Amino acid sequence: MDDRLSYVYGVLRPDAASPEDAVPPGVRGVEDAPVALVRHGGMAAAVSHVAKSDFSEAALKAHLEDLDWLEGVARAHDEVVAALGARTTVLPLRLATVYLDDSRVRDMLEERERTLTELLDRLAGQVEWGVKVYADTSPAAARPQAPSGAPEPPDSGRAYLRQRRQQRHAREDAWSSAAEAVRRVEAQAGSLAVAHARHRPQQGRLAGGTGENVANDAYLVPRDRAEEFRERVQGAAEGLDGVRVEVTGPWVPYSFAQVPHDPAPEEAGQR
Repeated sequence: MDDRLSYVYGVLRPDAASPEDAVPPGVRGVEDAPVALVRHGGMAAAVSHVAKSDFSEAALKAHLEDLDWLEGVARAHDEVVAALGARTTVLPLRLATVYLDDSRVRDMLEERERTLTELLDRLAGQVEWGVKVYADTSPAAARPQAPSGAPEPPDSGRAYLRQRRQQRHAREDAWSSAAEAVRRVEAQAGSLAVAHARHRPQQGRLAGGTGENVANDAYLVPRDRAEEFRERVQGAAEGLDGVRVEVTGPWVPYSFAQVPHDPAPEEAGQR
């Protein structure tokens, strides 16, 4: 196995009676490798084996330029974590977390047992919901109104200045409405969510949909109140022009896992 590394997807507590049930049959991970559990005490890590030629520290630096490769790894990683999360509480690890072998994975579980146990206790029975608020700040949203009386030539200075002023006011109104939507979301979520994480608003293709992403938040919500949370938050933009609230989930609580930094393969080999 010297040419292979142990890729870790997440940490979980398998059922003592049937621990392998935590990994659904047929689940395969990065490089289409089968996923198995590496156990220590009452904890386990979901692991598959990957080629060192692709996942050594030097190889990973080179792969950072290959977006197609990264997308494939991310998709496989997320699919494994989602499959685990559908059956039990899981702490997802960072993308491309690798150790030299399974024994180093067991060492990690032993060394971080207390921290990992506390995180698993905190996330038990919880799911993550993503909430994004968008404001339509495009020039088209301004809907400039022509003054009464004779129409002005479209290229006149006064018409241009009037249009710019209307666009500025429309943008200010959109941001004001978006801020009100964010306040409503937080008010609706306050009595249901047990934790709230703010992420940087997304731009360009990452933002998705139309409008400007002005809030990109995550909420940790008890699983048995997940649908109630979704229904409450979806109505936060009612009566607000040019504002859209997007709710996604439920997800494995990536935003609240906060698993300690994992070493690179070379560092893990020294432990």
